Amino acid sequence: MAAALTREGGEDAFRRLFRFYRQRDVSDLRGVVDFSVPGAQVFRSQLSISSVSDQDAYRAGLQPVSQWKAYGLNGYPGFIFIPNPFLPGCQRHWVKQCLKLYPQKPNVCNLDLHMAPEKTIDLWGQSKEQLRRKGSSKREPRSLLEKLRWVTLGYHYNWDTKKYSANHHTPFPSDLAFLSEQVAAACGFRGFQAQAGILNYYHFDSSLGIHVDESELDHSRPLLSFSFGQSSIFLLGGLKRDEAPTAMFMHSGDIMVMSGFSRLLHHAVPRVLPNPEGTALPSCLDQAVSSDLPVDSVIEHSSDEDWQVCAKYLQSSRINMTIRQVLAEGQKFPEESGTNGKGQAPSEYSHQQENSRTKRHKPNADS
Repeated sequence: MAAALTREGGEDAFRRLFRFYRQRDVSDLRGVVDFSVPGAQVFRSQLSISSVSDQDAYRAGLQPVSQWKAYGLNGYPGFIFIPNPFLPGCQRHWVKQCLKLYPQKPNVCNLDLHMAPEKTIDLWGQSKEQLRRKGSSKREPRSLLEKLRWVTLGYHYNWDTKKYSANHHTPFPSDLAFLSEQVAAACGFRGFQAQAGILNYYHFDSSLGIHVDESELDHSRPLLSFSFGQSSIFLLGGLKRDEAPTAMFMHSGDIMVMSGFSRLLHHAVPRVLPNPEGTALPSCLDQAVSSDLPVDSVIEHSSDEDWQVCAKYLQSSRINMTIRQVLAEGQKFPEESGTNGKGQAPSEYSHQQENSRTKRHKPNADS
């Protein structure tokens, strides 16, 4: 069915497949690439094992690079898919950071657009008890964390101008920078600088529209994508918006790297799916962080109380972190006039919400 849709005339092939996978009742997912059982279109990718010491990998909560599996896709040079390379328990750290720490000020989130600053200071503190007690009824009011759609880090993307600027910048989280540097180095990009991050928060009724990430001034550096929680279907297309995409699953812990030719390809997320194990959470999230992490590890132990809140959130949600280098070494932003860098309109980076109580926006956002 999916293959037939790409051959029809009229509406472009990417849009047809997006709408096809967006449907709630679609059960035919045979055309979706699953990197846990690689097929004919998939090949093994070589990693730069010597670029990341085992100690640095452990510090970032990752297995030694020699133990990772990495794959490419025929027709997509520069695309690298790494199925969950995290050490047992270490995904929990990044989930907690995305829910408890990274949404804090001075970082920027979608709730800042329509709420007073004092109302968004502590989203975790205002939401944790409500989340912990949450049942299965859709009629229960949503917590502030459940209303979170995106958070920006480092250089904050301006949704109005579709640009970054020097005067809208806050410190990038050091733990996330370290993780990103190790993954980039393993993929052959030593010296990668994590300068901007966009965190996306999905629920089962979320989708992310067709787009290209081209606002960064340096396209020679890769785009890194980390996924946690429930699964999703990711569509990777071509340089032109109407080219038929390849559909693939992204599961908890999976990392995707878009570089070279694939750095500027159109892509989208039409659908979030329950994890394939059929359990409330994927089993890779069952285990707590090990007690024998290196002393200088960036991974922190989560309290049982904190993880209960995170686990409840993830039962119906997926979190994605995309990290990018905005400027090349020594590069500066061009001089601009008439902007303060703080325009934040959610037209470019919003989820399309079916049956949502929030205003629906045009879906055109990042992976």
